[in-house]
Amino acid sequence: MKLDWEEFKLYKQEMPHLKGDNFTKLIYFVRSFYHIKSMTQLFEFLKADETAAMMLQKREINSPVKLELYLEKI
Repeated sequence: MKLDWEEFKLYKQEMPHLKGDNFTKLIYFVRSFYHIKSMTQLFEFLKADETAAMMLQKREINSPVKLELYLEKI
């Protein structure tokens, strides 16, 4: 699977009530659009995309555990 950034842009337009930064919205999008439930799958999916990987790196998220801890904060 490859992250569809055009679908993400449409998702953000259709879901203006979502709060948070683009990374948070991206996580909501990936979980709902690609039906990803596992934190490991979510992390690996994001890590495989160059832009999403930069978002992970910016937040110092380098494992599924750290991603889960990040999500608990939002």
